[in-house]
Amino acid sequence: MAHFASEGAEEVAEWFDKLPYAKEKVTKLHFFMHDKFAGDNAASVRVAHANVTDKSPNFFGLVFIMDDPIREGMKPSSKELGRAQGLYAFSGQEKMSLLMAYNLVFTTGEYNGSTLTVLGRNPAMPHREMPIVGGSGVFRLARGAASVRLRYLNNTTGKALIEYNVVVIHY
Repeated sequence: MAHFASEGAEEVAEWFDKLPYAKEKVTKLHFFMHDKFAGDNAASVRVAHANVTDKSPNFFGLVFIMDDPIREGMKPSSKELGRAQGLYAFSGQEKMSLLMAYNLVFTTGEYNGSTLTVLGRNPAMPHREMPIVGGSGVFRLARGAASVRLRYLNNTTGKALIEYNVVVIHY
């Protein structure tokens, strides 16, 4: 059941008509998100904050919009696979945690034009898991999990490197 993000309404309807006969697939992905949240050419920018944010030890109420590159490797020069586009908000008053709502937008290779949607809590721990709640294109009706590990963080330069191991079920 090949399908692409550029399909029209009729093609999508035909795809759903064939869905009862489709077999589920499991896809595993590994990549790195290169976040730049400060300085020139920041890919994550502060767009909102509450009046209590500056006094909060956990940045409660702070909201960022991001458009970070996702790459094959840890080096900034490694091949770009796509972008992580969406928002994150600091949502924990007593403990650091974030609400994550973003799409992994693939722009090259066999997943070009497809997306995976991450929506859930990020407890801001070195290792964490976030849910994959949907997708488009090759990943239509996806569900799964993203196991995420912080590999590097420098608040002075505003750079972070986050490793992703993603497992999704789709058709």
